[in-house]
Amino acid sequence: MIHIEYFIAWSAFLGGWLLVAGPMYQGALELREESERFGDLRSVKDAPRPSFGKPVSRWWWLLPPVAIAKERRRRAKVHREVMNSLTTEQRRTMATFANKARGWFIVTGGAFFIALKETWHLNHLYHWPLWTYFVLVLVPLVLSFAHTSRGVRLTVLIMGSEE
Repeated sequence: MIHIEYFIAWSAFLGGWLLVAGPMYQGALELREESERFGDLRSVKDAPRPSFGKPVSRWWWLLPPVAIAKERRRRAKVHREVMNSLTTEQRRTMATFANKARGWFIVTGGAFFIALKETWHLNHLYHWPLWTYFVLVLVPLVLSFAHTSRGVRLTVLIMGSEE
């Protein structure tokens, strides 16, 4: 007879890792689909490049908060120059892609933390050594990446690539 606590622990472990694999896969598919709209952005590489300005002097790193503030200002200026060189449609394309990527990253990251916790619970329940925990994390994580990679490749093969 199966002990219910072990059944629940294994179910939570599998569910946690499915919560990682699902958003990872869906996010990759959506971002792949979104990237097909980047044809509009390919013309940007022929445009003149903005000046990146002089990098922050190494001496400022003796006062890290000041150096970080100066570097942030420099990067913000470069970002503004790049954004001003794009059309409204190009900016919209980039913003949509970045927002979707950020959203899927947050969902997958949250699921990953749940999976870590459920994996730890399973490892603790069986009193397995620590190295077992790392194997139980690494194997499903690698399988999630492999599944996502394979799924995206198959989708590209089936639907064709516009590139």
